[in-house]
Amino acid sequence: MEISVSEIRQLLTSIKDPKTGQNIVASGLLKDIVLNGEELQVLIYSNTLDSTDKGNLHQAIVFSVQSSFPELDVDVHMVTRSADLVGKPSPLPQIKNIIAVASGKGGVGKSTISVNLAFALNRLGFKVGLLDADIYGPSLPTMLGLKGQRPSVTDVYGKTKLVPIDVNGVQTMSIGNIIEPDQAVVLRGPRLTGIIKQFIEDTVWEELDFMIVDLPPGTGDIQLTLVQTVPLSGAVIVTTPQEVAFADALRAMNMFRMEQISVPIVGVVENMAWFTPEELPDSRYYIFGEGGGERLAKESKSSVLGQVPITMGLRESGDQGIAYRTDINGGNSKLFEEIGKNLILHLNKVLENQGKAKIVEIKS
Repeated sequence: MEISVSEIRQLLTSIKDPKTGQNIVASGLLKDIVLNGEELQVLIYSNTLDSTDKGNLHQAIVFSVQSSFPELDVDVHMVTRSADLVGKPSPLPQIKNIIAVASGKGGVGKSTISVNLAFALNRLGFKVGLLDADIYGPSLPTMLGLKGQRPSVTDVYGKTKLVPIDVNGVQTMSIGNIIEPDQAVVLRGPRLTGIIKQFIEDTVWEELDFMIVDLPPGTGDIQLTLVQTVPLSGAVIVTTPQEVAFADALRAMNMFRMEQISVPIVGVVENMAWFTPEELPDSRYYIFGEGGGERLAKESKSSVLGQVPITMGLRESGDQGIAYRTDINGGNSKLFEEIGKNLILHLNKVLENQGKAKIVEIKS
C-alpha cells in the first residue's frame, strides 16, 4: 500500500509542540514533509526549541511514524526559520490576534470592557482567550465566578504547564486563580516579568482567533514585558469622559505609540459614558461629562469603537460573577457585540496598513 504525505501529516497532529502544547502542525512548527519511496524527511522549525525539546521531538516523531509505518526510514531535520522574514518568533503562534486593553488610570473599567469584549467576540463565532495581566488587582475570578478555582496542569515533554480555565467557551487565566482571594501581591519587576511570561509561555493556550489581555493601570513592567514577549496586533484604550481620565489614558496611548514600541491603537472605548436609570430608559445623565473618548480617538487618529453607559445590570453581572450572561448585563450584550465588530473592522485596516504584528525589542 502506498503511503501518502497527508497520512504522515495526520500522524504528526498527535505530537505536541513543547512550547505551546498544540500539535506541531497547528502551531506551525512543522515546516515540510518529504516522502521519497521508503525514505521520509520531516523538517521542523527549531527557533523556539532548546536542545532537550529538539531531542524529545525527534524521538516522538520517529516513534509515531514507525509505529504506523515500520518500513519507513525516518530522518528529522531541525531548520531555522529566516529571522529577516519573520522577526523574533512568537511563543504563541497558534493565536492569530493579541489585543491589549489598557488605560493609564485605574477605575475606568478596563476589566469590565475586557471581559465583555471577550465574550462578545466569542458570541460572534470566534475562538477567544482572556488573560488577566493585572497582577496586583486581578478581577477575572470575581467577574466570572471563578473564586477558589485553580487552573489544572498538564505535562508537555516533562515540563509542567498550566491549562486555562474554560468559561462558556472562553479560555481564561488569572493570578487570582492561583493565589488566595485575600492574599496581597507584593512583587518587584523581575518577579512580575516571570509571572507574565509563565502565563504566556508555560500555559497551554489552544488555537485562538483573539486573545484579550486586561492590563493594569499605568505604563510599567507588565506592559513592557507584554510587548517584548508577544506580538501585539493592537491596543484598545479605555477612558471615561472626564478630563483626569483622558490625561492618564493619553499617557498610556503614547507609550504604545513610542518609536521603540510602535503598537497600533485600534480604537477607544469610552466607559461610563452616561447614566440611564432603569425607570427612565430614554434619559441620559452625563455624570462624568462628554467627549473624552472622541478626543482620545482624534489624538490617536483612531476611532471610538463604542460608548458604554453605566447600568445596574452591567455592574451587577460583574459583581455576581456572571459577566458572561447575556440576560442580566443590562442589555449591553448587543452593544459589546457592536464594539467587537468595530474592533475587527479597524483591526483589519491596521493590519492592511502595517502588516503582521512583531515582538518589540527595546534596547536600553
